[in-house]
Amino acid sequence: MTAKLKMIAALALVWAFALGASQAQVGSPNGGPSKTTSRRVHPKPKEQSSVASQIEELRREMASQRQAMESQQSQIETLKQQLSQRDAQLVQAQHAAVGTEASAKQQQQQFSENAQAVASLQNSVADLKTNITSVVSTVQEQQTRVNKVVERQGSPLAFKIGAAEFTPGGFLDLTSIFRTTNVGSGIGTSFGSIPFNNSLPAAALTESRFSPQNSRLSLKVDANVSEFTHVAGYVETDFLGFQPPNADQTSNSDSLRIRLYWANVKYGAWEILGGQSWSLMTPNRVGLSPTPSDIFYSQDMDTNYQVGLIWARQAQFRVTYHPTNVWAIGVSLENPQQYVPGSVVFPNSSFATQFDNGSGSTSASSSGTNTATPNLHPDIVVKTALDWKLAGRAMHVEEGGVLRSFKVFNNLTSPGSTNTITGGGGSVNANLELIRNFHLIANTFYSCGGGRYIFGLGPDVIVKPNGTLSCVHSGSGIGGFEWQTTPKFMAYGYYGGAYYQRNFDFIAAGTGSTPAGTPCPAAAPPTSFNCVGFGFPGSSTSANRAIQEGTIGFIPTIWKSPDYGALQVISQYSYLTRAPWYVANGAPKTAHVSMVYLDLRYVLP
Repeated sequence: MTAKLKMIAALALVWAFALGASQAQVGSPNGGPSKTTSRRVHPKPKEQSSVASQIEELRREMASQRQAMESQQSQIETLKQQLSQRDAQLVQAQHAAVGTEASAKQQQQQFSENAQAVASLQNSVADLKTNITSVVSTVQEQQTRVNKVVERQGSPLAFKIGAAEFTPGGFLDLTSIFRTTNVGSGIGTSFGSIPFNNSLPAAALTESRFSPQNSRLSLKVDANVSEFTHVAGYVETDFLGFQPPNADQTSNSDSLRIRLYWANVKYGAWEILGGQSWSLMTPNRVGLSPTPSDIFYSQDMDTNYQVGLIWARQAQFRVTYHPTNVWAIGVSLENPQQYVPGSVVFPNSSFATQFDNGSGSTSASSSGTNTATPNLHPDIVVKTALDWKLAGRAMHVEEGGVLRSFKVFNNLTSPGSTNTITGGGGSVNANLELIRNFHLIANTFYSCGGGRYIFGLGPDVIVKPNGTLSCVHSGSGIGGFEWQTTPKFMAYGYYGGAYYQRNFDFIAAGTGSTPAGTPCPAAAPPTSFNCVGFGFPGSSTSANRAIQEGTIGFIPTIWKSPDYGALQVISQYSYLTRAPWYVANGAPKTAHVSMVYLDLRYVLP
């Protein structure tokens, strides 16, 4: 604004000077001197030069101002361009921000939707798992019922009376046995009395015989009383009972005997069994089931089975609880029988009738002491078992224990008195399917007073010189395998052993109402005393320290039909050895025998 004002003032000044100059030069119309007298004023040269210089300076200033204005206008245009570019960038940034915000919102929305979908999917998966678990449980229960029905309906011999289903079973055996020494005990081997090589004539003779006695007949009854209650009954027999005098001469009238006879009630997770069954101490194959197929007593053809096996078949009352489908706990009260064989020497003869020492042969006159045995209370057996699947293969592990008490009347004191002790034993067993249809078997047992459960190969207790009881430590075990190589061929092998610790003392000869003990050998101090107990120096060779047996067998199925049964030819070889606590100088240290079994078996469908 200042530059423009200066410019206008300069123009006005120039215009005034120009007008004054032009009026001074005009005198008259003709151009001569005027007649009228007037005073002519002439500008001084210095003043004219000053005005021209000012005008020139103003021109220069105007030019400079014009250049400045043009420069400022150029700068303004440049700034406008920069501002326009920034505005464009700002708009782009705003658009980008809007797009980013929209994308972020879209991503957030997508994330929220995905989170909701994941939560919904997790809930669906949880519900599906619950449903699957329920369905699996239902299917398993239904499959168990179906299997039971199929098992019962699988036999063409099954029939129904009312709501109860009856299923006959069993097999017919013709057994051939050969032994390298004459054990003389039939198809069931007397493990504890095989003859030594110097026991003549038995050691010099072999033994061969045929027998159908191992044939078995069984009948199982099943009835569903309600949705949760099932009742089962089972009876099984063979022909190894009491032998009449002419049984092996002409008639071969082998007597039928009871093996098993029990009833079992199952209600939910509980089972109650009463009757004669395999002892709960006998190893199981599956759970704590009393069914013979679920119990391990070997595949041996020997009716006394395998050395080292813990077993008994006796009357009992059993309660079993199943906390889960794979875990079972059982308690059994079983028939007791305090057992002391003839290898034990008592302080006097009055103790002999207080123990079972003759039931090895039911035909012997000494078997009358069986029911006279003064048992104090039932044997108490507790066992737990765990069954599970590992890669589809069956695994079974169990642990059990037995509690026993023994009581005698002691007439070595005056007045006479009774004496009682309590003993027991424990076992750990396993039956593991390591590969398909190949089972590894391991059974162990150790006790103080449990000798009867090792097939009675040694005593439960002894009577000490003062008439009190003392238990005998004993143990046994089996290791082996069973391999069903094909549906029609099985191979099996076992190694078992039994051990009895000696327990004896010395008593002065003639103490008590009858001569006491048995004379000790001269080498056994003190020489003036007799020996009582089990396994003392000079004891009988029937006082066994260790008995061992190895067995291998094969069961090919020649023919099989679901409607008509199966035909099998079974072959087995066993080697048995026993070592007593004492043998005379120069006598064999052990007795041994080889046994070969061949069996033709027809299994009922």
